[in-house]
Amino acid sequence: MQEHTQSKDKYMNPRGFFLHLFIMKNQLLTLIATVIVPLSSHAQETTDSTSRELGEVVIQALEQKRKLLDVPAAISSIHQKQLLRFNNTSIVTAVNTQPGVRMEERSPGSYRFNIRGSSLRSPFGVRNVKVYLNDIPFTEPGGSTYLNLLSFFNIQSLEVLKGPGGSLYGAGSGGAVLLRTHLNHQPPGAGIDYSLGSFGLQNINVYARIGEHKNQQTIGFTKLHSDGYRNWTKLDRSVFTWDGAFELNQKQKIRTFLLYGDLRYQTPGGLTPAEFAANPKQARPRVGATPASSEAHAGVNQKSFLTGVSHDFEISSGFKNTTSLYGAFSQFNNPTVRNYERRLEPHLGGRTVFSFTPTLKQGALKIVAGAELQTGWYNIRVYRNRSGVSDSLQTEDEVNTNIWSAFVQTDYQPNDQWTITLGASINQNKIKITRLNKFPLSPQSRTYDNELAPRLAVLRKLHKDVSVYVSVAKGFSPPTSAEVLPSTGVITTGLNAEEGWNYELGTRMNLWKGKLFADVNAFYFQLNNAIVQRRDQGGADFFINAGSTNQKGIEALLNYKLLKKVTVWTSYTYNDFKYKDFKQLTNDFSGKKLPGAAKHNWVLGIDADVHKGFYANFTLNYVSPVQLNDANTFVAAEYYLCNIRMGYRHRFVKTTLDIFAGADNVFDETYSLGNDINAAANRFFNIAAGRNFTAGISLFFQTKKKH
Repeated sequence: MQEHTQSKDKYMNPRGFFLHLFIMKNQLLTLIATVIVPLSSHAQETTDSTSRELGEVVIQALEQKRKLLDVPAAISSIHQKQLLRFNNTSIVTAVNTQPGVRMEERSPGSYRFNIRGSSLRSPFGVRNVKVYLNDIPFTEPGGSTYLNLLSFFNIQSLEVLKGPGGSLYGAGSGGAVLLRTHLNHQPPGAGIDYSLGSFGLQNINVYARIGEHKNQQTIGFTKLHSDGYRNWTKLDRSVFTWDGAFELNQKQKIRTFLLYGDLRYQTPGGLTPAEFAANPKQARPRVGATPASSEAHAGVNQKSFLTGVSHDFEISSGFKNTTSLYGAFSQFNNPTVRNYERRLEPHLGGRTVFSFTPTLKQGALKIVAGAELQTGWYNIRVYRNRSGVSDSLQTEDEVNTNIWSAFVQTDYQPNDQWTITLGASINQNKIKITRLNKFPLSPQSRTYDNELAPRLAVLRKLHKDVSVYVSVAKGFSPPTSAEVLPSTGVITTGLNAEEGWNYELGTRMNLWKGKLFADVNAFYFQLNNAIVQRRDQGGADFFINAGSTNQKGIEALLNYKLLKKVTVWTSYTYNDFKYKDFKQLTNDFSGKKLPGAAKHNWVLGIDADVHKGFYANFTLNYVSPVQLNDANTFVAAEYYLCNIRMGYRHRFVKTTLDIFAGADNVFDETYSLGNDINAAANRFFNIAAGRNFTAGISLFFQTKKKH
């Protein structure tokens, strides 16, 4: 069969990457020479610690609480310094600088989080990845995560655990993400962030910090509006948060979090290759009896409330417990070109973790054990959509979900050179669906029971600044409620859970007195019963088990201090993802490349902190072609993204000021950041923003001097 490619002639040969980059895009060199180099010549003689910081950063994932150099796992850590390199609008671009991780945006406000190809089963949202917010489970018990509810300013840092994390984080073969909404020991005061930009962008964040040290509260409100870079892509998001940390006594601390979010965005729909070539900014047009996206008023209107509390208790010396409880409720309305879905989603849950560190005559031992429980009871009604108004009822379902996991992990260090980690969890996931508008009532249920997810990792320190590690882990991931009850309305409790083994080898090193930091790993993941997304002629999603896959890859991050205040860094991802055995009816996809994941992803960054507070950040990202369907007959073109941010950041007594301006997609590439995989009628493409600009200011007024 002939291969169809959404491509430009200059992109047909990936080997022409460097030729294209330095000849066809020669303004790149001019830009670096005229912006970064002159600024760096005024650099102060203060020692830059960027490279050293990467090796010294303390990792919280897997209850390690160790320096990244000493953690036997593939983890990406993104902190304020990386987040503030871009436009203060979303975390998408910052996440995409990390090897092995991709965050996609089908349209403004519609995100996907892809860890090593995990978005294969995500038409929208985040699936197959467990997300935690300040120790609270943020992934709802149905398996989906509404990451788009959080604003850029709600996330102060995140850690991405790549590969199965079931030994501590329950069922999920894709990985885990730990989000933090606050930084420790921040001075009290009030602040405001404001930015504006292309496509009618307006983004404002106001907040106040009350108290300090032992007791502190942060109250914030953020509002973002954008008219969108494509027809029918308007976005409005308002988020109110209250974040508290209180020390009850020397042994007990309480952290609280409350969020109310109001999210509204229009969904333009995917385009065929012909429509994309004719006008990539158009929304999905009318085809026969199927209305255009604008005619159907397609979009998402969501109101969500989340509140949670975490209690840290030092029971005795070396024996601690952290217990988190939460409750949440979402009202989700989604008119589409084929129907109008209304969902009510109350759910609650909790997590408790005990850690025991006994005193040994030789070596160090840490034992972690705990459990996690979540339950949800949803009401999902699907109506006929009459120009954005819900009409006659088609289906009404009551969906009850219950998940629990129990886990234990042991970390043993016989000496300073060796670290051995052994952990495992057992998991149960139960879903029950009752169709209320069909009589007699006939509930359908499925239990994915007692799946053991072990993990073994060994780290060896070859030098105080060089470590190597190996790990073996099993991943287990049951289908989400949205996959068992997809938008086709057909209940598919026969869908089986994914499971597979991941093998990993990695090394980290901090060399030349901290001037060079390197983090490199290779993995091999064998997945069985892979869940794959499909779309029918009406644009509805459904899911099937796709046999087995072989997923091999290499991930690398290098950070080098070029000058006193100039750092050059690069990341590279190589993915060799293929179906091992996948036959469906008369189609045999065995040996085909998995859709949705680029084979090559390369990022180059330059950061210059220069004289008297001026700074500049430069980022270049190359993404190779992406397969769009299981048959590998449609391919999205490779693309090159260039982002720049320049500004002035300074502290005046009690006032901190940051003024910045930036440009994204400087080369004005036409590309699709969030493709619809296996789309019927070949509606794969959702254009991303072209060249656009942002400017902003951040002010913080401190009420007391920082100690």
